[in-house]
Amino acid sequence: MTDDERRARLAARHALAPASRVATPEDAVAAMTVLHATEAATVYLSCHARVADLEVGDLDRALYDDRTVVKQLAMRRTLFVFPRGLLPAVWPSASARVATQERARMSKEVVKAGVARDGEGWLDRACAEVLVVLADEPAGRTARDVRAAAPTVAAVPSGMTFTASNVLVYLGLTGEIMRGANTARWYTSRPRWTLTRHWLTDVPEPWSAADGYRELVRRWLYTFGPGTEDDLVWWLGATKSVVRAALAALGAVQVSLDGGATGWLLPDDLVEVPEPGTWAALLPVLDPTVMGWRGRDFYLGPHREPLFDLRGNAGTTAWADGRVVGCWVQDAAGVVEVRLLERVGARTRRALDDEAARLTKWLGGLRVGSVYSSAAMKGPS
Repeated sequence: MTDDERRARLAARHALAPASRVATPEDAVAAMTVLHATEAATVYLSCHARVADLEVGDLDRALYDDRTVVKQLAMRRTLFVFPRGLLPAVWPSASARVATQERARMSKEVVKAGVARDGEGWLDRACAEVLVVLADEPAGRTARDVRAAAPTVAAVPSGMTFTASNVLVYLGLTGEIMRGANTARWYTSRPRWTLTRHWLTDVPEPWSAADGYRELVRRWLYTFGPGTEDDLVWWLGATKSVVRAALAALGAVQVSLDGGATGWLLPDDLVEVPEPGTWAALLPVLDPTVMGWRGRDFYLGPHREPLFDLRGNAGTTAWADGRVVGCWVQDAAGVVEVRLLERVGARTRRALDDEAARLTKWLGGLRVGSVYSSAAMKGPS
């Protein structure tokens, strides 16, 4: 499978080519398997790039009213927006793996700081108190409210490397609580934490870890495939043995990639995808398309260094026909400007300018900030 075909798949499967855009935020989340939600604005901007005629209220409805998509910490200790139906798969697999790591880290820190001799016992008491506090308020409470009402957490001395929020994060990983209603504007995250049974009402029963990992790998292969074993290990935040077991259970098929690497596809997904034609897209920081693979040369080319920060977090990206050709920023008035890292043809430039105008209109003068600014975003226009 050539890089050209991989880029054609990306255009269609990621709902980025205009003809492939979807109708609802739920469709956009399903298309991408998950959306990155480390920054609140990313979810909305990722949907805007993929959903025709999106309004902020459409995503608010899906997240906070219908709750068809939900925020969940999972792979690589990253916050994502998941389809609600994928929760039974992620809770016992990727989220449970991170929960185990967080429990060990916090328990060790409690002992090291002299807060308690039994770190795990302290964490169990803190979690029990938080669950009681949240049980009394179905609408949920902010992290500050929880800290004030939970004495074990409130007694943590200043200067500790974790706070009440970390206990909440741990409970969220276990599936006992969730990020509920946002108390801030759409581009800022300030959630009320709530018991999962309050937020979802009908809480799905978790699957086995093996079944959960298999489902995550199946959806990744459809969205991002073909990809390598290393791509999956990185994205899933798991081990090679976990990935290999899932690939075997799915009957995944090996395909050769440009450059000599071996990729994987689902056995019923081997038909060539039609060329999408000329297209352009402007994606936000940490968009799942740019963050979907570990091996990114087929769409980044020589532009990796100017588009990622030192920790490997992607800034904004400007796409043309399946390749990243630059980034985008906003001026003081909120107008979106494309910054190219290579020469493009006149037709491509017009398509990028059209996307910039579309995004400018949608933002309506709002300037969206980010802590993940790449060198290209910081550099001169």
